[in-house]
Formats: sequence, C-alpha cells, structure tokens
Amino acid sequence: MLQEDFSFVSHDCGDCPIRHRAVCARCETDELERLEEIKYYRSFEAGQTVVWSGDRMDFVGSVVSGIATLTQTMEDGRTQMVGLLLPSDFVGRPGREGAAYDVVATSDLVMCCFRKKPFEQMMETTPHIAQRLLQMTLDELDAAREWMLVLGRKTAREKIASLLAIIGRRDASIKSLSMQERIVFDLPLTREAMADYLGLTLETVSRQISALKREGLIELQGKRRVTVPDFSRLLEEAGDDSDGGLLV
Repeated sequence: MLQEDFSFVSHDCGDCPIRHRAVCARCETDELERLEEIKYYRSFEAGQTVVWSGDRMDFVGSVVSGIATLTQTMEDGRTQMVGLLLPSDFVGRPGREGAAYDVVATSDLVMCCFRKKPFEQMMETTPHIAQRLLQMTLDELDAAREWMLVLGRKTAREKIASLLAIIGRRDASIKSLSMQERIVFDLPLTREAMADYLGLTLETVSRQISALKREGLIELQGKRRVTVPDFSRLLEEAGDDSDGGLLV
C-alpha cells in the first residue's frame, strides 16, 4: 500500500538531500517556488511497483531516498533488469505518454513528484530545468554505455566491484563525503538481484563478495551494510581509475 508518512522527508527544497544533484539543481528561488506548487511526495514499500511498462504516467520526479529497478519484460514472460534508479535520478520522460519500463522499488522508496503537464510547461519557460534535464539525460546515456562495458567485457570480480563502486560513489555524493574517507552504505539489492543485473549466478556473486571481504576491500555488517576502507583499491578491482573511468 502507498504510505503517507513523510515526516522524515524535508518539504523545504533548500534542505532536500538531493538538491544539488536533482533536476532542480540550477533553479533560482522563484523557480523553486513554482516547482513547489506542482510538487508532491510519494512513498513506496520495498517490492512495490511504481509504474508498469506501457502505463500512462501523469507525473515525473526524482528519487529522494531508496533505490528502484528498471525492468523490461519480453513477450514470452522473460524479464531483464536494465537499470537502477539511485537517489537524485529522474523518473519519467516529458513528452512521452507511457512508461518504457517496469519501475519497482527494491527498498523503501520516497519520490519527489511533479504533475506532468505543469512540469512540461515549466520546461518551456524555465531554461534551468530544461538544461539540467538534458545534462542528466546525457549522463544517463554515458552510464548506459559504460554499463555495456561492465556486462560485456569485465570479469565477475570486476562486475561486483563496479556495482559496489557505483552505489558507494552515489551515496557519498548525496552525503557530500570525500572519496578519501571510509565509505559506508547499505546495499539496496539482494544477491539474487545482483546476479540478475550482472548476468552472473548467485553462487558467483556470493563467492566474489566473500573474496572482496576476505582481502579487505570491503567490510560487511549483516547482509547489506557495506564499508569501503579504501575506495581507490575498490576502483582498481573494478578496472577503473580514481575518476571512475576505465584503466588503459
């Protein structure tokens, strides 16, 4: 069921934890006030579907907290996870009537939503929103191309390290932490979901996570809490340099 308790979410855009990364990042005070008029929050429980592929979407918005998956289903019922929505990621496409993918909350999820038609009208009159959305779309395209490399060329160990690095880097960015610090985050995916997303078996995922833990690249508290003592070492295991690019 849709939850209506948003007491832990700031309704003030200035205090929003994703403010510096979201679609409204470049907005001036008057523009934020206009967004406030069309804004509302929605909360979803882990496992709940946000929208089904093909359904009409009357909203767009940003993930404030939690993580969701993008999944595509083939005609014969086979499904494939094709992406993750992390905090500050944008959901929905202005100008498009329906959803292209199933969007499912993998953890408790809070979204800052905007009524679609008024948002589309704001895009025409507010360059800051249109420019930021274009930048985010291009970043998403770059990420998709990099993920093709992860899935197509990297080893199982590099795939696991890459996924941990992506989630850890985003979490640190939201919290404004330096990548030189110990990075601590909650892994939002089960090992089964990681296996599905990475094209690996569950046994391989478990074995590689255990190896990373044994060698001190990560520390685990329970099944989900991950600590990365030295982020540069994790990037090396992922085949990336300190900026997150591919090592050559």
